[in-house]
Amino acid sequence: MDTSLRLDRGSAVPAAPAPRAAPLKVADDKAMLRAAADLTRDLVQPRPRVYWADLIASAAVGYGALAVSVSVASAGWAIAAAVVAMLGLYRGLSFIHEVSHMKHAALPGFRHGWNALIGVPMLTPSFMYEGVHNLHHAKTRYGTIEDPEYLPLALMKPWTLPVFIFISALAPIALLFRFAVLSPISLLSARLRTAVVERYSALAINPQFRRRAPEGEARCYWDRVETAASLWAIALIAMTVTGVLPLRAFLTFLGVASGVAVVNQVRTLVAHLWENDGEPMSVTAQYLDTVNVPPPALLPALWAPVGLRYHALHHLLPGLPYHALGEAHRRISAVLDAQSVYHKASYPGLPGLVARIARSTMVVRR
Repeated sequence: MDTSLRLDRGSAVPAAPAPRAAPLKVADDKAMLRAAADLTRDLVQPRPRVYWADLIASAAVGYGALAVSVSVASAGWAIAAAVVAMLGLYRGLSFIHEVSHMKHAALPGFRHGWNALIGVPMLTPSFMYEGVHNLHHAKTRYGTIEDPEYLPLALMKPWTLPVFIFISALAPIALLFRFAVLSPISLLSARLRTAVVERYSALAINPQFRRRAPEGEARCYWDRVETAASLWAIALIAMTVTGVLPLRAFLTFLGVASGVAVVNQVRTLVAHLWENDGEPMSVTAQYLDTVNVPPPALLPALWAPVGLRYHALHHLLPGLPYHALGEAHRRISAVLDAQSVYHKASYPGLPGLVARIARSTMVVRR
């Protein structure tokens, strides 16, 4: 899951020779690809009870802690509860990644339930990712100008990294404006509607990406969910303006949502190495440009939840449900020897990954 940040790709220039742990021009490691597929054939079935229990628990923790944060008098407890709310809602929101991959017949009603519990209340409905994220997994698009979720951040200027993080904090305000203002007004202007669909309806970081308008059943579902999100955004503002919703509650909600966006943006920053200069890559090269942060690290369970700590493995096996990725990683790691390319995409934690990208941006480029 990537946020709606847009930075100028024009500041990305092919780098002068610099040290890289993952070569970008590599042939596919067929032994690794075959082992990954063969060892995980029995793990492809999603488990509905796991999905529903995890989603409902995340929503309950998130909204429950949000209510506590709004109601307690102690500033310390309010902040602590807000942090818990942020982590709970972030985990719940991360299921948008699963929704974008799943066959809905395998988990009947889950997309509807997710939108009702998380997507609409957080103003990030599933259509913002469905039909977008799958392009990131297209073998011929990954890392190219046609990839909505890729920027060569490691090849860009140092100032782009703090901007990349900072701007995500404004996401809740941007989403409120998109659904409370642009959605209804765009019904009066075909030109504005086209712009809203193409440029403001995708969780993408590539500023040159323009999404296509949905068709058929996808359009009907989009319209229904967007209407719900628009009504909720308008109601939220109206209730705050009229005093029905206390200003403290509104600001707390925005603060928690902003925290969710920032944590997700930090995760996005380290989800890839961002070292590709726009050329098509082999599947193995795509894997090496992507990151796993497996156990024994504990904190990734919080900042990369719902299987996102196995992001590189997910790029090898995008059809695996999130709850199967840990077992898949254990099986593959046990079978492939220590020299296998598979192990080169695993990293110990967040600080080292951030430092790596930061160092890369400071290399003098011609």
